[in-house]
This record gives sequence, C-alpha cells and structure tokens, in this order.
Amino acid sequence: MATTLIGTTPSWMRRISIIPEVAPPSPSPSIFRQSCLFFHKRFGSSSRSFSISAATAEDKAEEVVRVRFAPSPTGNLHVGGARTALFNYLFARSKGGKFVLRIEDTDLERSTKQSEDALLRDLSWLGLHWDEGPGVGGDYGPYRQSERNSLYKQHAEKLLDSGYVYRCFCSNEELEKMKEIAKLKQLPPVYTGKWATATDEEVQEELAKGTPYTYRFRVPKDGSLKINDLIRGEVSWNLDTLGDFVIMRSNGQPVYNFCVTVDDATMAISHVIRAEEHLPNTLRQALIYKALGFSMPSFAHVSLILAPDRSKLSKRHGATSVGQFREMGYLPQAMVNYLALLGWGDGTENEFFTLEQLVEKFSIGRVNKGGAIFDSTKLRWMNGQHLGALPSEELIKLVGERWKSTGILRESEGTFIQEAVQLLKDGIDLITDADKALSNLLSYPLPATLNSPEAKPVLEDKLSEFSADLIAAYDSGELLGALEEGHAGWQKWVKNFGKSLKRKGKSLFMPLRVLLTGKLHGPDMGASVLLLHKAETCGVVAPEAGFVTLNERFKMLRQLDWEALIKDQPPLESAAAISN
Repeated sequence: MATTLIGTTPSWMRRISIIPEVAPPSPSPSIFRQSCLFFHKRFGSSSRSFSISAATAEDKAEEVVRVRFAPSPTGNLHVGGARTALFNYLFARSKGGKFVLRIEDTDLERSTKQSEDALLRDLSWLGLHWDEGPGVGGDYGPYRQSERNSLYKQHAEKLLDSGYVYRCFCSNEELEKMKEIAKLKQLPPVYTGKWATATDEEVQEELAKGTPYTYRFRVPKDGSLKINDLIRGEVSWNLDTLGDFVIMRSNGQPVYNFCVTVDDATMAISHVIRAEEHLPNTLRQALIYKALGFSMPSFAHVSLILAPDRSKLSKRHGATSVGQFREMGYLPQAMVNYLALLGWGDGTENEFFTLEQLVEKFSIGRVNKGGAIFDSTKLRWMNGQHLGALPSEELIKLVGERWKSTGILRESEGTFIQEAVQLLKDGIDLITDADKALSNLLSYPLPATLNSPEAKPVLEDKLSEFSADLIAAYDSGELLGALEEGHAGWQKWVKNFGKSLKRKGKSLFMPLRVLLTGKLHGPDMGASVLLLHKAETCGVVAPEAGFVTLNERFKMLRQLDWEALIKDQPPLESAAAISN
C-alpha cells in the first residue's frame, strides 16, 4: 500500500511516494539510536524498509517546466555538454517553460573566469539563450554555486538538527583503513558508520579538542530507490550498497551531490536532463531531497556520445569542443542540427532542421537509450548542406569576410567576390574551405599537370599546335576583347575558335582548360577564365595570394619545351598502374 507524503512545500515541487514493504519485528531502539532517528520520525518503525519512487510525467502535466544546464567552468564546452544543453533548451521551449543556466564552480582550483566566458560564448553562438542565469538574472539566483555557500550551510545545519546528518571525526588514515578492510573482505568500500551512533558526550569531546569533521548523511540499511527515467524507464538501486556519505567537507565546502540537490530544489527545477554518467548520483540526491522535505524532479539521463570505435569521445579522436568546431569554420545551425540527431529523431527520414523546427518537433520520449556515434565526416557534409541553404547575400558576406581576414583578397565585397562565391560554393563544406578553393582558382600549376600521367592523352592530341593558336588569339587581343564582353563574348569566341581548329566538345574544351587554368579539373571553365580576367583588371587579389595572371600564364606557354614534355611523359600503362 503506497503512502503519499505531501509536505508544506511550494506548488511546483513534486510528490514522493513512500512504499512500505513487509518488515520484520522491530528490534530494540537502543541498537539503532541516533542513526535511526529520522526513520522513527517519518515512519514510526526504525527497521521498516521502504522504496522511494518519483511521480510520473502525467502527475506533473500541469506543472511549469523548468530545466537547467549546469556546466563546470573547468575547460571548454564539450560536444556532449552542448547536446545536453540543447536537449534541455528544446524541452523547455517545446513545453513553454524556462531554460536556466547555472555555473557549478565549486571546484575553486580548476574553475576559471576564462572557461566560464568561453562556455557562455559557445552557448550563445549555438543560439541556446538562457532565460535565467549569468548576465540575465532571475528570481532564483545567484546562479553561480560559489555564491550560494550560505544556502548550502543553512540546509546542512537543518539536516544536522533533524538527525539526517551527523558529524564524522574520522581521519583520512582511518577511512583508508576501512577501505582496505572492506577490500580484503570483498565488500563495497562504504563507510562503516563509526560516528553514526556516537553519544552527545563523545561528539562534544571531539569538538572541544578542535578535531576536524565532515557532515555525513545517514543512509538506511534496507530499502531501495526507484525512479521512472523519462529515457531509460524504471531504474532502481538498493540502499545497502551506498553507506553513509559526506555532504560537507571538513573545510566547510559542500560536496557536489549536496549542492546540486539544494540548487535544483530551491531553483524549482521540474526536470533534470543530464548525461547518463550522472545516473548513479540520483541515489544520493533522492535521499537528500526526501530528508529536506523537497520533492524530486523528473529525471532523464542521456546516453554518452561515442567515437567511431565506440569508446567515449575524447581529445584523442580529434576536435571535441564547440569552440574548436567554431574556429574550424562550422556554422552554429549545422552544429545544432547535427547534435540534435545524436540520439534523437522525429520518426521521419528528414535530417535537416532549423532550431525553430527542432523546438516544434522535439520530444524527450524519442531520445534513444543507446550511445550515439559522432561522425565528423557527416557533420562536415551537413555543414556543407547548411552553407548551401544560406541566402546568397549571407553566404557572400561570410566568405568575403573570410577571404579578406586571411589575406587572400584586399576587399570583402564587390562583384569579384559575388561571382567567385557563386562559382566555388559547391566545393565548400566549411567556410575555411573557401580559402583553398579560391587559391586553387588563382594558381597555375601547368608544369605539374602536363607531367602527370592523366595529361598524356591531352598532350598527345597536338596540344603544342593548339597552344600556338591560343597564344595567337591572345596576342591579337581577340581573346581579351571577348573576355571584356563577359559570358556572351566568351561563348562567341570559343565557338569561333573551335570552328577555326575544327574541334568541338572534349577535344576543344579539355586543352582550353589545361592551358588557361593549368588544371585538368575544376569549376565551370568559362566562368573561371572570366573571373581570372576580372581579378587581373580589378586589383582585388592581395600580392600574397600567389595569383598567376593571364598575362603571366601566356608568358609560361611561350616558354614551354613541348618536345621535352612529350618525351618525358610516362606511358599510359603507368598511368593505369598509378590509378589502381
């Protein structure tokens, strides 16, 4: 028979069901003394075992949704943390709730202002704007744990006064000895409870001596905790595996599980969506919730992001932080889209979502239990798709600013940039790819191309004669005049040039491409040559870009030793061997 306890707590707090089980006859209270004080108060029988279970999502249907993302500012924002933040954000927005950002900076040695600033910058870059937290404020602040110490001490004293917590004066040496003995007996390394049954006189004696002490939470020896995880379903733990645990260190600093519980409770957090590595913490936190009279939130534990070898994603697998991907040229909308698909889907084949569409489609029930593989190749491809979907003006602005900042161009806008972006965009998956794409266009690796096995058929198709005719067309001003007229002029010239040589199709366009661009492959040749002409005349290209002008290209053509080139060409079978 379930007994539902409803305390005099705010309306946002959820209920906890205490489910008594059949208990053996109660032994003498003197055996348990203070260690069972709070069980006497709550349940009457000190030996009764019990189960704590969280209310279901249906019980909280009318509740205001409040979720939190609580990173530690001890390093960069990992993609796993970013996905956790994203799922919290999407859940809050889809339910019309609040997304709270809390900075868990109690690790004073490792926490830095620099890391916190980077976290805030990365979250903002992703578009995950918080409703409450640093820089925004709110009714439940402060939003940094380092500024909430008085609150933790207040609740720790409350637990001490009520008997849920006791002072433990064990030294580090004593604790290590307990672990060694437990290991020899093949038992869990849990605290043996030496100070759990101490008398007031014994405690006062240690206090008078100034002996350092921690606050330990009394854990019942029987019973279990059961939660209905929104992702994993029912999860349970036996309490006898835990042992009394520390909530306040001897230096007065609170322990992680205590801080988190007090913060989530006093910030009215309704749903805790976090990584699965925090699942074991739920047992300690649930006991603290109950002892303080707070109701537990709903829990949802998200699986880890894995590397292709199915190990935990780490630095050895390459870039793992949001900041790294931003610096590599990824778009925030592509990162958000890809992170959402790591363990979630809307049930269709669609893979492309804006942040607004994700809010509309997101459901915590569709988050998978299994780990998701981080595929950097797919992320890159997805970024390319998002780049291609940008409005032309936005893409041109992004790429133009990139080219100027990297020193390839003198300007970041103008007709040259517009035409270059339109020509090269299909070969750009990342903004940083634009550098190589433009540099390739401006370069003229003709000698290397002519010496390659792939160029042998072109070279042997009377390329030297073709080159002489092309040089004549350039020297006469015919080719340059056509380029001045733009696309129509180029088209007309190519047609007439082909007729004069009795060439068309591949036999015309392949030698033209090789001689004018210095390459066997590339974007549209006509647009490329027109752009090269514009680059030469408008002066937009920086001297450091390695640009070979049309004038310089024709100088090189005049100096080529065609007989030596044909003689030095490897046979075709060599080319086949290389390609295989």
